[in-house]
Parts: sequence; structure tokens; C-alpha cells
Amino acid sequence: MTAESVDEPTAEPLESRQRRFHPAWTVALVALIALIGAAGFRAAPGVLMVPLEEEFGWSTAELSLAVSINLLLYGLIAPFAAALMQRFGIRAVTVVALFVIGAGAALSVFVATPGQLILTWGVLIGLGTGSMALVFAATITDTWFATRRGLVSGVLTAGSATGQLIFLPVIAVAAEDIGWRGASLIIAGGALAVMPLVWIFLRNRPSDLGVARYGEAAPTVAATPVPRGTAWGAAKLALTTLREAARTKTFWALAIGFAICGATTNGLIGTHFIPSAHDHGMATTTAAGLLAVVGIFDIVGTVFSGWLTDRVNPRILLAAYYALRGVSLLFLPSLLSAEVQPSIIVFIVIYGLDWVATVPPTIALCREVFGDKGPLVFGWVFAAHQIGAGIASVLAGVVRDHTGQYTFAWFAAAGLCAVAALVSATIRRHAAPAPAPVRE
Repeated sequence: MTAESVDEPTAEPLESRQRRFHPAWTVALVALIALIGAAGFRAAPGVLMVPLEEEFGWSTAELSLAVSINLLLYGLIAPFAAALMQRFGIRAVTVVALFVIGAGAALSVFVATPGQLILTWGVLIGLGTGSMALVFAATITDTWFATRRGLVSGVLTAGSATGQLIFLPVIAVAAEDIGWRGASLIIAGGALAVMPLVWIFLRNRPSDLGVARYGEAAPTVAATPVPRGTAWGAAKLALTTLREAARTKTFWALAIGFAICGATTNGLIGTHFIPSAHDHGMATTTAAGLLAVVGIFDIVGTVFSGWLTDRVNPRILLAAYYALRGVSLLFLPSLLSAEVQPSIIVFIVIYGLDWVATVPPTIALCREVFGDKGPLVFGWVFAAHQIGAGIASVLAGVVRDHTGQYTFAWFAAAGLCAVAALVSATIRRHAAPAPAPVRE
């Protein structure tokens, strides 16, 4: 009886305490703040393109090229960043990424040629933000949570929208009041300010604190130090994972759908909505405010999508999201005008709810099919997202330069969404077996 009176109270409070608080929530909160701090540049191109064009006389296509390189690197670096996080730890990679973002934004104030803009906007910030991309959210979710994964991935994904919500109006006002250089320095400050918080509070894995993942009764592995290796070893792991994943039809279905997702969000609306609204006589700050509203409803839509992903077939969710987005894009050319009409508000709300609602079900499908390699595979799927975004960014700029408007770009995007909805709906329920572990 004495032993029972000692053992039983020990197990019960631990279980009860996990229900009340778990360090995974602290890690998730710090990750959310880091994503917010890294999101400044995601909001910047649409606001800063017009001031740069007016000051230097660069064409929309030249400016779009810098954004396109940024978007491509933002995606292509993601799977390698996921592998680096496995090799060197989440904290170290995140701190370096935030520093690169801040450096790129700060150095952009000295640009005088399109090539220099490509180096700062495109290469440096692309590498930094790519390491802080949605694959970061997937890695945090899978490393620290055994349950509530859909909800957590939805909240972390919404961090980028929150960053847009915070930075976009500030950048727009700063660009008008103190110039685009001052706005760039604000972005740099936002990224650098988060670095100490990440270094102090972000932990690489539950075993570092001697706990299990949230939702697990006990740690599945003993506490171990962060794996050590080389950058080449991380790159090899990422490439091997791609080769194995590319043998499955599910991977290509997810990649095609996510490429279209990127084309219709970061590539088109995120980059060209403000210039397109400006073409119709709308003030830049007004258009930026509308995109900030997208950020508000993106938070709601993404968190709700994460909640749904824990309960509804993710294939159905993806098909519905892409279909709704395509329908809304069909109406956009007729909604833009100099004044903010109720119809454009309806579009903004719908597009905001749908903006990255696709992320939680896509992460869930990667986990379902590829198991522990889900975050790495999602990194490659996200790379497809940014390839689509980069291509769309350039092509929309070319369309604008040759036709004087974006109408054809919006209609083409609507058609692509129909393709994404069809592809997502036909993803097979019986997933391919997870690839065998890579021997190191």
C-alpha cells in the first residue's frame, strides 16, 4: 500500500501537468514569433516595387525577376534547411536564417542596379526566408507534437500571415513617409530582433528537456545530443529523400497542386496585387491595407484548416480550397477600381481564408505517406510551391509590360486552380509505403 501511495501520485500529476502545460507549447510560441519576424520581406515587394520603379526607372519585368529569384530560392532551400535542422539542430539554423534575412534587407538600401537588387532581394533574402519557410513549421510540428498536429501546423503557418499583417501597413506608410530604404531597414530590424529570443528559448527536440512529444506518454528515445554531421551530409539526405519520394504518384500530385498554390498566392497576389490596384487608380497604401486584411483572414482560415485537417480527409480539403480560389480569381479583374467597393472586400475575405489553408492538409498527406521523412518531403513539395510562385511572378510582369494590364494573368491563374482541384481530389487513399530509412 505504501508503494502504491508513492507511485500512483507520481504518474497522475505528470499526466495532469502535460494536459495543463508542456514545453512543446513554448517552442511553438517561439517558432511563431520567429516566423512573424521573418515575414517582413514577404510583405515588402508589392509595396516597394512602385517606389523602386519610380526612382530608378526599372521595368516591372526587371523588378519581378528579383522577386522571382527570391521566391525560387525561398522554396528550393527549404528541403536542405530541413536536413540541416536534423544535422545541426533547429535553433542554430533558425538563428543563421534570421541573420541572413536582416543582412539582405539592410544591404538592399545601397542598391543602384537591378543586379544588386537581385543579390539582396533575390539571393540573400531568398536563402534566409527559405530556411524559415513553411518547412520550419512542419519540422517543429513533427518534432514536438504527437497529437494536435493539424492545429499546430495551422497556427504556425498563420505566423507568416501575422507577419504580413504587422509589417505590410508599416512598410507602406514608411515607404511613403521616409522612403523605401527606411522601410527596408524596418524589415532588417524585425528579423534581427527575434534572434536572441530564438537562441534563448527554442529547443531542438523534446529529449533535450527529458520529455516526450506533446501527446506521448513517454519519450520514444533516450535523451541524445543533437546529431552532428556535415553540410554535405545534410544535402545528401535531402537529395536522397527527393529521389525516393519522386517514385510515388502522391508526391507529384502534391507538388503540382502546391506549385499552383504558390503561383496564385506569392507569385501573383502577393507580388502583383498592389501594382495592379495602382493601375486602376487605387492608392498604394489602400491596396496594402487590403492585403493586410488578407493577412487577418489568413490567420482565421489557416488555423481553422488545421483544425479541420485533424478531422476531415485532407484530399477533400485541398480540392475545395483550390476550387474556391479559382472561382474568386475569375472575378478579380472586374472588381478592381480606384475606390474600395464592397465586392473587392468580399474577394479579400475569401482569398484571405483560402490563402495558405492548403498547408495543413498538405503537411498531413506528406506525413501519412512518408512517415518520419514527412518534413523533408514537404520541403520538396514546398520547393514546387515556390517554383510556381517564381514563374508566375515573372510571367505576370511580362504580361503587364506587353498588355498594360494583368487581366490575362488572373484568368490563367483561375484555370490553373481548376487543375489543382482535380489533381488533389484524385490522390489515392492508399498511400505508398514510406521510403526505407537512409543509412548514414
